[in-house]
Amino acid sequence: MQKPTRILTHQRFATRGETPDSAVRELLAVREIAHAFLHADRPEEVFQFALDRVSPLVGATFASIYLVDGSSELMRLAASHNWPEQYRPWLGQMRVRLGFGPSGEAAAERRVIEVPDVMSDADLDDWREVATELGFRSLVALPLHTGNRMVGTVTFYYADPGARSAESRSLLRIVADQMAATAEKASLMDEMRRANVALTEANEELERQYTAVIEARRVKDEFLANISHELRTPLTAVLGYIALLQEELSGPLTAGQRNDLAQVKRASERLLELIEDLLDLTVLKRGVPDLALEDIDIMALLGDVLESTPGRQGGVDACLLRPEAPLPTVRSDRKKLSRLLGTLVGNAYKFTHAGVVTAGAEVHGNRVFVRVIDTGIGIPADAQRVIFEEFRQVDGSVTRRYGGSGLGLTLARQLARLLGGDIEVDSTPGTGSTFTVDLPLGQPGPVTRPRT
Repeated sequence: MQKPTRILTHQRFATRGETPDSAVRELLAVREIAHAFLHADRPEEVFQFALDRVSPLVGATFASIYLVDGSSELMRLAASHNWPEQYRPWLGQMRVRLGFGPSGEAAAERRVIEVPDVMSDADLDDWREVATELGFRSLVALPLHTGNRMVGTVTFYYADPGARSAESRSLLRIVADQMAATAEKASLMDEMRRANVALTEANEELERQYTAVIEARRVKDEFLANISHELRTPLTAVLGYIALLQEELSGPLTAGQRNDLAQVKRASERLLELIEDLLDLTVLKRGVPDLALEDIDIMALLGDVLESTPGRQGGVDACLLRPEAPLPTVRSDRKKLSRLLGTLVGNAYKFTHAGVVTAGAEVHGNRVFVRVIDTGIGIPADAQRVIFEEFRQVDGSVTRRYGGSGLGLTLARQLARLLGGDIEVDSTPGTGSTFTVDLPLGQPGPVTRPRT
């Protein structure tokens, strides 16, 4: 569409000598637009409600709002008022290009475009047939923009020819400014709604994934418990037959046979220990077992654990650090506490080839802190976060130097939490490690175990 004959800017929309009636109409227009924004559920409804309410106030026969479509050079219809029914499908499909026609020029040049009489303008010949059929003679197109952002155009069509009065121009300017602000707010509202929908969908997906993980862990724990129980029964029978053979009830054995049976027994006992660890771990994770509480001399228990735990290598000393004054007794489960400390001491023996493994205890307030210190290979900082996870070791490769299932420290932490405490590690590679068990002196209270 070619440019219209008459172009008016915002500066020419001067407000001079406004009457009380014009001020009331302006307030009504602002109120109706604000009302539309507050009561509409979607941005499209905001524009439609606002246009339906202000068009009669400005005396327009019908009107339309076109909004810039993303980053393109086209504008799409957002709302229309009082257009004839037969033209609405055509109007909805039409796109207005920036810089073409009154609406396109108003948006592209950011100024008000007024056409006082479509019929008398030689440059608008192609508009005359449409204007006659629709029943309008003049129009005013106002840009909708906020700051540096161009939103679109609102265009009002009038049945009578002629320029708008100063009062009407002032009212139209206010309407355009309010609609631009409303359009921006509606756009922000729509973006927020889409963001909320996306966030809700993401949360639902995370919840589904979390539920699936929990179910997978439950199935895994149930499988481990069942398979461990099924393995323990025949393995116990194997150990029984090995004992019978070693007693030579079926006949005398050669030295080589005795050595072979000893190897088989040690391997079977190690396998049985692994199965017991799996069973104990699944029991701890599936529910809090009962505790057999008694008063325990922690230093005496530590000494027994240092002496009875196997695996100490030649050239490694075991040292018990005794406090200057006797420590109070600890109210705990002896069997589980012994298992916990034995795991830490055995771990220290396993990774210490020279030097000393030291164990001691201190009491601060109502807590006892038991420490197992070694001069072994140490643990890298990045590995200290995962050593308490199931089946995790510092070196998890098939060619690793040190064997083991990776369950020992996991079981130790579960036992510590069951007894009302926890385990921390402080280690330097090549220097050694210190494992500290923090336990209550009195009876362990209910323990809230974090998700692992």
